[in-house]
Amino acid sequence: MTPDLSATMRTFATGLTVVTTFAKTEAETEAEAEAGADGVRRHDAMVVRSFTSVSLDPPLVSLAVRRDCDVLGTLLDTGVWAVSILDVAGADLAQALEGDRESRARALLTCATTPGSRTGCLVLDAPGWLECRLDARHDTGDHTVLIGEVLATGGRHRRPPLVSVNGTLRVLSEA
Repeated sequence: MTPDLSATMRTFATGLTVVTTFAKTEAETEAEAEAGADGVRRHDAMVVRSFTSVSLDPPLVSLAVRRDCDVLGTLLDTGVWAVSILDVAGADLAQALEGDRESRARALLTCATTPGSRTGCLVLDAPGWLECRLDARHDTGDHTVLIGEVLATGGRHRRPPLVSVNGTLRVLSEA
Protein backbone atom coordinates (compact mmCIF):
# COMPACT_ATOMS: atom_id res chain seq x y z
CA MET A 1 0.00 0.00 0.00
CA THR A 2 1.43 3.36 -1.06
CA PRO A 3 1.18 6.11 1.57
CA ASP A 4 -1.17 8.95 0.59
CA LEU A 5 1.25 11.76 1.40
CA SER A 6 -0.83 14.41 -0.37
CA ALA A 7 -3.96 13.71 1.70
CA THR A 8 -2.00 13.70 4.95
CA MET A 9 -0.02 16.86 4.19
CA ARG A 10 -3.22 18.77 3.33
CA THR A 11 -4.03 18.63 7.05
CA PHE A 12 -0.84 20.58 7.85
CA ALA A 13 -1.61 24.31 7.86
CA THR A 14 0.88 26.29 5.79
CA GLY A 15 1.28 29.95 5.10
CA LEU A 16 0.91 31.25 1.56
CA THR A 17 3.55 33.21 -0.24
CA VAL A 18 3.80 34.74 -3.68
CA VAL A 19 7.17 34.30 -5.35
CA THR A 20 7.94 36.76 -8.14
CA THR A 21 10.75 36.86 -10.66
CA PHE A 22 11.23 38.20 -14.16
CA ALA A 23 12.57 37.36 -17.59
CA LYS A 24 13.55 39.33 -20.64
CA THR A 25 12.52 38.31 -24.14
CA GLU A 26 15.25 37.76 -26.75
CA ALA A 27 14.12 40.87 -28.64
CA GLU A 28 14.37 42.94 -25.47
CA THR A 29 17.82 41.54 -24.72
CA GLU A 30 19.10 42.32 -28.25
CA ALA A 31 17.59 45.82 -28.25
CA GLU A 32 19.02 46.44 -24.80
CA ALA A 33 22.50 45.40 -25.96
CA GLU A 34 22.29 47.81 -28.90
CA ALA A 35 20.82 50.66 -26.87
CA GLY A 36 22.83 50.03 -23.72
CA ALA A 37 19.55 50.12 -21.73
CA ASP A 38 17.93 47.81 -19.20
CA GLY A 39 15.01 46.68 -21.39
CA VAL A 40 11.54 45.74 -20.20
CA ARG A 41 11.07 42.87 -17.77
CA ARG A 42 8.34 40.29 -18.10
CA HIS A 43 7.37 39.63 -14.48
CA ASP A 44 5.90 36.32 -13.40
CA ALA A 45 4.63 34.97 -10.12
CA MET A 46 3.41 31.81 -8.44
CA VAL A 47 1.95 30.79 -5.12
CA VAL A 48 4.33 28.77 -2.96
CA ARG A 49 3.18 26.92 0.13
CA SER A 50 6.48 25.16 0.79
CA PHE A 51 8.60 28.05 2.09
CA THR A 52 10.75 28.11 5.21
CA SER A 53 13.69 29.75 6.92
CA VAL A 54 16.79 27.57 6.70
CA SER A 55 19.47 29.61 8.46
CA LEU A 56 19.75 32.94 10.26
CA ASP A 57 23.54 33.21 9.85
CA PRO A 58 23.93 33.42 6.94
CA PRO A 59 20.30 34.35 6.20
CA LEU A 60 18.90 31.58 3.96
CA VAL A 61 15.39 30.46 3.02
CA SER A 62 14.09 27.58 0.93
CA LEU A 63 11.20 27.06 -1.41
CA ALA A 64 10.13 23.91 -3.18
CA VAL A 65 8.87 24.24 -6.75
CA ARG A 66 7.36 21.48 -8.89
CA ARG A 67 9.74 20.62 -11.71
CA ASP A 68 6.94 20.93 -14.29
CA CYS A 69 6.13 24.51 -13.15
CA ASP A 70 6.77 26.97 -15.99
CA VAL A 71 8.11 29.59 -13.54
CA LEU A 72 10.97 27.33 -12.38
CA GLY A 73 13.04 27.86 -15.53
CA THR A 74 12.71 31.62 -15.17
CA LEU A 75 13.72 31.45 -11.51
CA LEU A 76 16.81 29.44 -12.38
CA ASP A 77 17.74 31.68 -15.35
CA THR A 78 17.31 34.92 -13.42
CA GLY A 79 18.71 33.62 -10.14
CA VAL A 80 16.74 36.17 -8.10
CA TRP A 81 13.24 36.34 -6.67
CA ALA A 82 11.06 38.09 -4.13
CA VAL A 83 8.80 36.34 -1.64
CA SER A 84 5.71 38.15 -0.31
CA ILE A 85 3.91 36.55 2.64
CA LEU A 86 0.15 36.84 2.13
CA ASP A 87 -2.43 38.04 4.59
CA VAL A 88 -6.23 37.83 4.32
CA ALA A 89 -6.25 40.50 1.59
CA GLY A 90 -4.28 38.14 -0.67
CA ALA A 91 -6.87 35.35 -1.03
CA ASP A 92 -8.18 36.48 -4.44
CA LEU A 93 -4.66 37.08 -5.71
CA ALA A 94 -3.54 33.62 -4.60
CA GLN A 95 -6.38 32.04 -6.57
CA ALA A 96 -5.66 34.19 -9.65
CA LEU A 97 -1.98 33.20 -9.60
CA GLU A 98 -2.85 29.51 -9.94
CA GLY A 99 -3.58 30.05 -13.66
CA ASP A 100 -1.45 30.12 -16.81
CA ARG A 101 1.29 32.70 -17.50
CA GLU A 102 -1.08 35.23 -19.11
CA SER A 103 -3.57 34.98 -16.24
CA ARG A 104 -0.75 35.45 -13.73
CA ALA A 105 0.52 38.52 -15.61
CA ARG A 106 -2.98 40.06 -15.53
CA ALA A 107 -3.29 39.29 -11.81
CA LEU A 108 0.01 41.03 -11.07
CA LEU A 109 -1.32 44.18 -12.75
CA THR A 110 -4.23 44.30 -10.28
CA CYS A 111 -2.21 44.44 -7.07
CA ALA A 112 0.08 46.99 -5.45
CA THR A 113 3.70 46.09 -6.18
CA THR A 114 7.09 47.76 -6.04
CA PRO A 115 10.29 46.55 -7.75
CA GLY A 116 12.65 45.33 -5.04
CA SER A 117 15.73 47.50 -4.61
CA ARG A 118 18.11 44.51 -4.54
CA THR A 119 16.64 42.23 -7.23
CA GLY A 120 14.11 44.19 -9.29
CA CYS A 121 11.55 41.45 -8.62
CA LEU A 122 8.08 42.66 -7.69
CA VAL A 123 7.40 42.97 -3.97
CA LEU A 124 3.72 42.91 -3.03
CA ASP A 125 2.12 45.11 -0.40
CA ALA A 126 2.27 42.33 2.19
CA PRO A 127 2.87 41.86 5.92
CA GLY A 128 6.31 40.43 5.17
CA TRP A 129 8.60 40.19 2.16
CA LEU A 130 12.11 39.07 1.26
CA GLU A 131 14.39 39.53 -1.74
CA CYS A 132 16.60 36.54 -2.48
CA ARG A 133 19.46 35.41 -4.70
CA LEU A 134 19.91 31.75 -5.63
CA ASP A 135 22.47 30.08 -3.36
CA ALA A 136 21.86 26.40 -4.16
CA ARG A 137 19.40 24.07 -5.85
CA HIS A 138 18.54 20.47 -5.12
CA ASP A 139 16.48 18.31 -7.47
CA THR A 140 14.60 15.76 -5.43
CA GLY A 141 11.50 13.75 -6.31
CA ASP A 142 9.12 15.81 -8.44
CA HIS A 143 10.36 19.14 -7.00
CA THR A 144 13.39 21.39 -7.09
CA VAL A 145 14.32 22.92 -3.77
CA LEU A 146 15.81 26.38 -4.13
CA ILE A 147 17.94 27.82 -1.34
CA GLY A 148 18.02 31.59 -1.45
CA GLU A 149 20.37 34.03 0.23
CA VAL A 150 18.21 36.75 1.78
CA LEU A 151 19.34 40.16 0.48
CA ALA A 152 16.60 42.36 1.96
CA THR A 153 13.47 42.07 4.12
CA GLY A 154 10.57 44.24 5.15
CA GLY A 155 6.85 44.54 5.67
CA ARG A 156 4.32 45.44 8.28
CA HIS A 157 1.62 43.52 10.11
CA ARG A 158 -1.87 44.86 9.43
CA ARG A 159 -4.29 41.98 8.92
CA PRO A 160 -4.50 38.31 9.94
CA PRO A 161 -2.35 35.85 7.96
CA LEU A 162 -3.72 33.61 5.22
CA VAL A 163 -3.14 29.86 5.52
CA SER A 164 -3.99 26.79 3.51
CA VAL A 165 -5.37 23.69 5.22
CA ASN A 166 -7.34 20.79 3.73
CA GLY A 167 -7.15 22.47 0.33
CA THR A 168 -8.96 25.59 1.52
CA LEU A 169 -7.66 29.11 2.09
CA ARG A 170 -8.42 30.26 5.63
CA VAL A 171 -7.75 33.27 7.80
CA LEU A 172 -5.73 32.69 10.93
CA SER A 173 -7.40 34.91 13.50
CA GLU A 174 -5.75 36.04 16.69
CA ALA A 175 -8.15 34.60 19.26
